[in-house]
Amino acid sequence: MKKSHILMLICLFLLSCGKKSKTENAINDVAVEIKVERFDKVFFETEPKDLYKVRKQFPFFFPPGNDDAVWLNKMQDPLWRELYSEVQKKYANFEPVKKDLEELFKHMKYYFPETKTPKVITVISEMDYNNKVIYADSLVIISLEMYLGKEHKFYQFPKYIKQNFEESQIMPDVVASFYKRKVAPDTSKNLLSKMINSGKELYMKDVLLPDYSDADKMGYTNEQIEWCNQNESYMWRYFIEKEMLYSDDQKLIPRFISPAPFSKFYLEIDNETPGQVGGWIGWQIVRSYMKNNEVSLQQLLDTNAKEIFEKSKYKPKK
Repeated sequence: MKKSHILMLICLFLLSCGKKSKTENAINDVAVEIKVERFDKVFFETEPKDLYKVRKQFPFFFPPGNDDAVWLNKMQDPLWRELYSEVQKKYANFEPVKKDLEELFKHMKYYFPETKTPKVITVISEMDYNNKVIYADSLVIISLEMYLGKEHKFYQFPKYIKQNFEESQIMPDVVASFYKRKVAPDTSKNLLSKMINSGKELYMKDVLLPDYSDADKMGYTNEQIEWCNQNESYMWRYFIEKEMLYSDDQKLIPRFISPAPFSKFYLEIDNETPGQVGGWIGWQIVRSYMKNNEVSLQQLLDTNAKEIFEKSKYKPKK
């Protein structure tokens, strides 16, 4: 390679590092202090006779008309108390998670200045794995029973679901819930639109969680990420040859977008695949779009899937 080319590459690298460092310094200067309230701890460490004190402190959990008997039974039920004990073993010290939340919200407020610093409330809920975190503008509610570790004895779920019941998934789940509040629901029916909608959410994780691995952002194992990297070209060719990208066939969504034990190409390789590979491909398209276009994160979120795809210059790695 000619010396001039080497010098040019070095200059571009240094400029990129300088820009990144400037952004990181600006993010570090954002003032964020998260207040955490442990509803789970307050609730299970309160005597049943003092339930009214919990109701007064957390009125939004006690809507009018709800019978106190439900709460009193929960307070005293041995299984609920055992679950609380398991949560306490892991999260008696919530400070490391609080620090991660503050770092995340520094990024959120930098890229979305209108974002409020929310109050974080931890709860023990009904093991609803579709709503592990609820982001609601001024509140973030985290169900800690969903982050005890994938091998925990309480989890009677398929492997592909419980593999995300790890502490490392709390921040990605906060971002996912934030994304759903920030971006209007995707009303398009074709597969490409669904792929790119998933890709936008994952790219938001790239920006807001820069130190997290692709596996954590996607909810994959390292082996599943490696499978996608090695088979990107093959998957893309399959979508093109089968003319799936602009298809409105809703059966494609559970095959390639929705959480599943594996994706359904209806080929011998199916059992080797992770679920949601359409979302992973959509992520690579969005990454290519952001690399080849000077647009902000907010502009990305506001841009439709067709335009993103056409301007992405996406080419799968071979």
